[in-house]
Amino acid sequence: MTALQVGLSPCPNDTFLFHGLLTGQVDTRGLDLEFVIDDVQALNERMGPDGLAVTKASFAEGLRHAHDYGVLAVGAALGFGVGPVLLGRSGAVGAPRRVLCPGAGTTATLLLQRLRPELCAPPTELRQVRFDAIMPALLSGAADAGVCIHEARFTYAEQGLALIEDLGASWEAVTGQPVPLGGLFAHKALGADVHGRLNAVLADSLALARSNPEATLPTLRAHAQELDDEVLWHHVELYVNDQTAALGAAGRACLDAFAREVGGGATLQVLSGPVPPGEQEGDPS
Repeated sequence: MTALQVGLSPCPNDTFLFHGLLTGQVDTRGLDLEFVIDDVQALNERMGPDGLAVTKASFAEGLRHAHDYGVLAVGAALGFGVGPVLLGRSGAVGAPRRVLCPGAGTTATLLLQRLRPELCAPPTELRQVRFDAIMPALLSGAADAGVCIHEARFTYAEQGLALIEDLGASWEAVTGQPVPLGGLFAHKALGADVHGRLNAVLADSLALARSNPEATLPTLRAHAQELDDEVLWHHVELYVNDQTAALGAAGRACLDAFAREVGGGATLQVLSGPVPPGEQEGDPS
């Protein structure tokens, strides 16, 4: 059987979810899974008809590939008050002229374009760089502002950076919905049986992690940019929630609102998977 390549990011919420699979503690239900760990933007760039069979990706990029990929019901990161933040140097004055984003396909870039369009057009210089290069560039003066994601949200103040705008909070104010940051996408051509097994093994892996969170620390530490355990746990607590275990009606409403705002007619199909307690089987999506 040909191995299914599964892309995931090194972020703590992903490595927490995949801990059981990465350590071989979860039955893969007959699936031969080969894991690819990379930055979300790099994974975004590998989506497409001949791309990774299963991958973590920004929902913004997922919309662009909605013809080929559906969203697995397990594994989503929805930002409830914890979306991307636009940062600058403390004490800096004037409008930013050099702005950095963590990748053209990221939800972070899309939010900046939607909420702060004046920073995405001349005379402002907007550049795309790897997410972990943004704060160092701000601190060195190589850039005036940057959209930061992942652990940076929790550590920027102690490094001497200032909040210009909480883009996640602004998005929630506009739409009434959390920010759909990233999810796990699978090729539609894999079929319902494989989609179901993927959702099941992911649910098993997440359940294992939740049953003994301390045991996941070596996996989290091995891949995270920030090695402080308190920051790692804070990241997991905020980005691994009920919608990660099962998107359900609340998660689908979030994705529908996102598609209406920015999808240009595209919609996100949620592939069959676990149903949250209190909801009915047979979701039409």
